[in-house]
Amino acid sequence: MDRDSLQNMDVFMLLSLINMKLRDEFDSLNSLCDDYDIKEDEIKTKLRTIGYVYNVDNNQFISE
Repeated sequence: MDRDSLQNMDVFMLLSLINMKLRDEFDSLNSLCDDYDIKEDEIKTKLRTIGYVYNVDNNQFISE
């Protein structure tokens, strides 16, 4: 996953992929973004378009 694939990926596929990686591999969105060299705001903005926001306590994107 890189910036190009992030921008071109279906937003629902992105949601699924990000939440899976947060659940299985990363303890925070920040660590995921650091590992993939992606800006948090890019992910947050894209997922906000379908009504999802990052919840720090759950370490998942959840519906608003």
